[in-house]
Amino acid sequence: MSLELARSGANLKAVVGFHSGLGTNAPQSDAKAIKARVLVCIGADDPMIPPEQRATFETEMRSAGVDWQMHLYGNTVHSFTNPEAAKRNMPDAIRYSADADERSWAALQELFGETLAQAA
Repeated sequence: MSLELARSGANLKAVVGFHSGLGTNAPQSDAKAIKARVLVCIGADDPMIPPEQRATFETEMRSAGVDWQMHLYGNTVHSFTNPEAAKRNMPDAIRYSADADERSWAALQELFGETLAQAA
């Protein structure tokens, strides 16, 4: 949802998406409205966010000149920040990863530290 909020042109300093879908119906125009710095944290093996979707997102961000980052976490699938993910019993698609959870949270804190420091 944070990425969609940024694509709406909301006056935000930064947005972060964790294992969020990256697609949009209008990649040629949606990203042009983004004012925020963008960070997406994705499992490199997430079947719900295939490499093609990541590549399209990269093109969208580059074409619009967005200040963006994409962090990929190896051996990681969807819902890596959810300690309850195992209850879904879909380990090839949905699985918690303490390492990716910790690393993605640190990336969020770094980005917010930078953007909040710039706003001060």
